Formats: sequence, C-alpha cells, structure tokens
Amino acid sequence: MTSREDLITLHNGEKTKPTFSKGEMQRRLEALRTMMAETGIDACLFTSIHNIGYYSGFIYCAFGRPYGLVVTESACTTISANIDYGQPWRRGHCDNLVYTDWQRDNFFRVADSLIKEGSSIGIEYDHVSLDTREKLAKTFPKSSFKDVAVSTMQQRMIKSDEEIAVIRNGAEIGDIGGEACVDAIAEGVPEYMVARASTNRMVDEIAKRYPHSDLMDTWTWFQSGINTDGAHNPLTTRAVKKGDILSLNCFSMISGYYTALERTLFFDHVDDASLKLWQINCKVHRRGLELIRPGAKCSDIANELNEIFAEHDLLQYRTFGYGHSFGVLSHYYGREAALELREDIDTIIEPNMVVSMEPMITLPQGMPGAGGYREHDILVVGEKGAENITRFPFGPEHNIVTA
Repeated sequence: MTSREDLITLHNGEKTKPTFSKGEMQRRLEALRTMMAETGIDACLFTSIHNIGYYSGFIYCAFGRPYGLVVTESACTTISANIDYGQPWRRGHCDNLVYTDWQRDNFFRVADSLIKEGSSIGIEYDHVSLDTREKLAKTFPKSSFKDVAVSTMQQRMIKSDEEIAVIRNGAEIGDIGGEACVDAIAEGVPEYMVARASTNRMVDEIAKRYPHSDLMDTWTWFQSGINTDGAHNPLTTRAVKKGDILSLNCFSMISGYYTALERTLFFDHVDDASLKLWQINCKVHRRGLELIRPGAKCSDIANELNEIFAEHDLLQYRTFGYGHSFGVLSHYYGREAALELREDIDTIIEPNMVVSMEPMITLPQGMPGAGGYREHDILVVGEKGAENITRFPFGPEHNIVTA
C-alpha cells in the first residue's frame, strides 16, 4: 500500500505582506499568553476560523477538513490540510505544519507533536464537536481541557487602533457598495444583478486599498418586496417593481474583518402605510445611535428602544436584537455574542468596542405596509462618546429611488 508521512513542512514562496503589523499580532499573542498563565493553561488549540484568523492572520476554508492553531508559551503554529499547500504559511503570522490525507486523523497527530504530554489545553467549547472532543481525549489522555471561547471573545471585543483602521475602511467600502447598488436599481432588474454590481464595486475598492490581501467573502444581499421579510434572505431572480420596498445589505470583508451597510429603500414611490412604518423604525434608529456610548449596558439600550416600538404597537414585529460587535466574523463563522444589544446581554460598553445599531421590524404579507424595515450604522466607541463611521444616509428623505 502506498503511504506518505503524516505531517510535512511547506514553506512555499515568500511570506505575503500582512494586513496587520507584526507588533499588532504580537500584542494579541501576548494578551492570550497572559490569560493562559493566569488560568493555568499550557497550550491553546484553536479550531475556529475567527480565533485562528485573529491570532495568526490566516483565514481558512474548511471544506470538510479540520484546521487548527496551537499557541504555547513560546510558539505559535497553524495546522492546515495539504490541499492548501503553502498558502497557510504565506498568509500566517506564525509557523505552519501541514497534515496529509494519507491516514485518517493526521490532524490530531500534528496537534500531538506540538503539545506536551499532560498539558492543560485550552479549546473552544462552542466550536469543538463531540466527535472532535472524543478524538482530543484519545490523543491527549493525560491532559485536562479548559474552555477559552469566552475569554478570547472578550479579548477580541476590544479593538486595537489597527483593527479600527481596517473597520473604518470597511465601512467606507460598504458605503461605496451602497452607492453602486442604488445606481443599479431599475424597474425589471432582478435582485442578483443589483447585488452583483455592488459586490464587484466593493471588491475593486478592497483590491485598491489592500493590494496584498486575500479577496474573499465580500458579498451583497439585495432583497425586494416580500423577500425583505428576513435580514439574511438570499438573492433571488425577483425583478424590482415600482412601489417595492427594498433592502440593500453590503458586506465588505477585509482579511476576515466584517463590516456592513444596510438600508431600507423604496423604488419610485412609497405608500402612506409603509412611510409611517419606515419613519418609526428610523426614529428608533436615531435614538439607538444616541444611546451607544461608554458605560451603557447592552440590555438597557434594548429595553429603551423596545418602549418606542411598544408605543406604536410594533414591538411584536421586531425580528432580532438591536446591534452587535464587529471584528473577525462573517455570515458563516464567528460571533462576539457577549456584545449584542439584546435584553439578555448585560455587557457594559467600553472604549474601543465597535458596535452596530440596526433596528428591524417586519410586517407580514397582507398587512398595510408589509415588508421588512431595517437600518444599520457602525459606531466606534471612544472615551466620551461614539463615532458613527457609516456615511450613507438613511430614511425616506434620501432613499426613495427614482427611475
């Protein structure tokens, strides 16, 4: 039977120019190692896209294969599949080992080679599957395991100056995507064609500003009519009609960092019932922008905004929380769940957090003004207040698109 080694080193080519400086990446690792020392953890084995991306700079594409990052007191090594060859090493801040597919579970053999026997190992309880957990126990029978998902999330929630600079650029690029989206809207044009114009424009701008970065995961959702009822509804072939409620959602992704622009629009004209609902949602949005500041509690913000909807008998049509954190996250990985503007989150907002304000209500089909209404801005929290870095205007005064 033909066989091959379990693990190999593939330093193919040269390291690429990273989005973040060596000093920034070292800052993250030093903060992690401080946490490890304080909690008695000898090594962390990360498996999620967001933590591997945050601590190494490499954003992986799983495609049915496990990926990892081992961080010890003195080393930092990504574990990648042979199918990616040298790209993980080129894109990563740290070293890299490749496992081959020639024998099942070679990923765990590589992990075993990087972690000392009997170590206390930090893993992400919210990402490790039962199958992976069982294999880790067999690989490290003398080790103990501790959860690091919450502590690393808390670290990611406070953004550095370099992270905020990337997020600012992402917000500007989202605004550019929004302009391209509006330019493409016309009667009879299907949703996917409007979205394509927006996405192409954003990718072009990312390539211009970050010519050495991966160009991946930037996308646009553009919904019309009944398709606006859900915030994450996919593109369809539905064509835009006069009087349609529209929702643009522009997501620029720079090195795994998510930013978004979301707006309610109408094409050609807006009826009275829809206009009233739109104005109420904008009222909530404006108040929400005022409430995001250092020292505010997430749950208090949600509860106050609930009162405005309740005054208009619309609270039952609210579809999700009022905002969330930004950073290394995407529509298919990652979430900084402790920084969401919901009734059950008591996190206190701090300087250098980045959070959105995005109220949404949906009126079901058959009711006056049926459709989904949503606005979305990104705010960078400072020492005394918060700066809105979204520039695209919102509301009926700006977003009734004419033919």
